[in-house]
Order: sequence, then structure tokens, then C-alpha cells
Amino acid sequence: MARIAADADPPAPAGDEEAGQSRSIAAVERAMDVLLLFGRTSRSDLGITEIATELGITKAAVHRILTALRSRDLISLDTATRRYALGHAAIGLGRAYLARTDVRAMAAPELRELSRLTGETATLSIRRGDTRMYLDQAVPNQELRMEVSLGIPYPLHAGSSSKAFLAFLDEAEVDGYLQRHPLKALTDKTITTKPGLRKELAAVRKRGYAISYGERQEGAASIAAPILDHDGHVIATMSVSGPITRFKPRLTQNAPHLLEAAARVSAQLGYDPGR
Repeated sequence: MARIAADADPPAPAGDEEAGQSRSIAAVERAMDVLLLFGRTSRSDLGITEIATELGITKAAVHRILTALRSRDLISLDTATRRYALGHAAIGLGRAYLARTDVRAMAAPELRELSRLTGETATLSIRRGDTRMYLDQAVPNQELRMEVSLGIPYPLHAGSSSKAFLAFLDEAEVDGYLQRHPLKALTDKTITTKPGLRKELAAVRKRGYAISYGERQEGAASIAAPILDHDGHVIATMSVSGPITRFKPRLTQNAPHLLEAAARVSAQLGYDPGR
């Protein structure tokens, strides 16, 4: 008599298989939430209770997730304090991302198009501590035009590109800057009082871009907007500048071009204004 092989497990019902997949996906999503929490917190390490409270999951679930992440060196544990931090594998992922994230390359076509649309000079600036510097520019085909010097540090309180940085930093960073630096005048139009600068920064945040009429360089008019990363932090600013007599009357009508260009670069960096 023929025997029927009974070694193989019977196939799982379709419903059970789908339920198992759903649980697996949910577990992965919770692990991702834990990992992303470490990426966005300002604290250097976190405890299990803090993570559970922040994410609204049980401490037992947090412990299981951390154990799994530790097995892949995505999370490390300080055995003395029983607190967790990002592991070297996570830091490696971050470095790989940054190596592929060249804001200058991303912004270059936007600068060229912005200069074409406005007929003026478009620039990209980055921050270095309490200063900012021009990283790139696109100049128009005009005999009278603005050109900037790349790599020279400027203070954060004078000019539209600088104010676009300062306005979108958090209050603690703004307070620190004002405590560390006197507001020196670069021209007779530079804002040199703390109340005056704070009022100006509030106006910048409200409209979404900064304006300067000769604050850093006499005879120049400019507008600048922030470029934001996936966490909403300002990492660069984009500006349009020209001779004040020519650009000032057209400054506000060109602001939408600037804001759209900055938003496109921010989107490439993962910024989501609806998040």
C-alpha cells in the first residue's frame, strides 16, 4: 500500500499568512520609529522609558526592538547607565547619505534658472558656526551686475542671506548668537540693536524670506530664502541680488521664483512642509 508523505507542514490558511505579514510589517515600522527617534532627538542617548513614552508603545516592545537593533550595530548600549545611542552602523548609513547629498550640485541648476528668470545674480550660502559664506553663484548676462566672493565668512545679522539663516534657527541658537556677538554695522543700513533684529527676524519667518537694502553691501538689494533638510533645519540659503536702483522695484515680484527654487532643493533633501 502506498504511503502518503506526511513530513511537510500543511499550507497555512491564506488569512493566517496575511495576518502574519501584517504583524511583521508593523514590527518593522515600530523598529523604524525607534531608530528615527534617535535621529531627530537633541539628546545624545535615550532610556527605554523615554522611548516608550515618546512613541506610545510598551517598554517590553521597546526592549525587544532595541535588542534587535543592537544585534545589527544600529544601536549601542552603555552598560553603566543602561542608556542607548546610535551605533556605528547607523552612523555609517548617515555618512553614506551625506556623501550622496551635495547641496551645491542640487542647487546649481536652480541658481542658473533663477538668474535667468530674474535677470539678477542668484547665490547659494552655507553656514559655518556663527558665520555664513557664499558657496556658489549664477550671474546674469548684464553689464551692471552683482558678483560675490566665494568662501569669505560674513556675520549672521547683516544681509538677506545671513538673516535667512538666523531667522530659521531655534530661539536658543539665536539667543546664543546675540550673546556672543555685538551687532556691528557693515553699512549705515545694518540693523545694530537686538530688539530691532528680533523684530526683523520675526518678519522674515512670517513672509518666508529675508530682504536687504544695502545692509551688508552698499548699493545692493537682495532677497534670500532658507533651504531646509528632512528635519526642517536650515542648512543653506538661496538668494537673488542686484543693483538697488534696478532690483528694488522688482524685488517682491521675484520672491515667488526664489521661494519655489528653494522649496525644490529642500524637497530633494527630504523636507516635507506638511509633516
